[in-house]
Amino acid sequence: MDVESIRSEVAFRFSRSSGPGGQHAQKSSTRVEALFDVEGSAALTEGERRRVLGRLGPVVRAIAQDERSQLRNRELATDRILDQLREASKVRRKRQATKPTKAAKERRLDEKKRRGQTKRLRTSTDD
Repeated sequence: MDVESIRSEVAFRFSRSSGPGGQHAQKSSTRVEALFDVEGSAALTEGERRRVLGRLGPVVRAIAQDERSQLRNRELATDRILDQLREASKVRRKRQATKPTKAAKERRLDEKKRRGQTKRLRTSTDD
């Protein structure tokens, strides 16, 4: 995965941040929405593209409105996109099916017997 190419392919939309902030927040568009087109990207290999499409879909989106600066929010949103892409493009190992050990089966049965005994002691024998 080519990080610099991905950074150059990220598109941004700007709007005003929500929440408190006074006149600064009401006047400046510091909220950043970063969009990354997975299908149209040249930065991803075919295998990475397939994995990302399967896990995240055709468009990866991240929003940042944490900071007062639009530039800093732009960096945060881009980093969040990269984190999502890294996580989604990882090759997951196939799970190996295993069987419970003999000791585990015995522990389970012992616990079932103990639990049943506890419940039997609760019943009243008064008729």
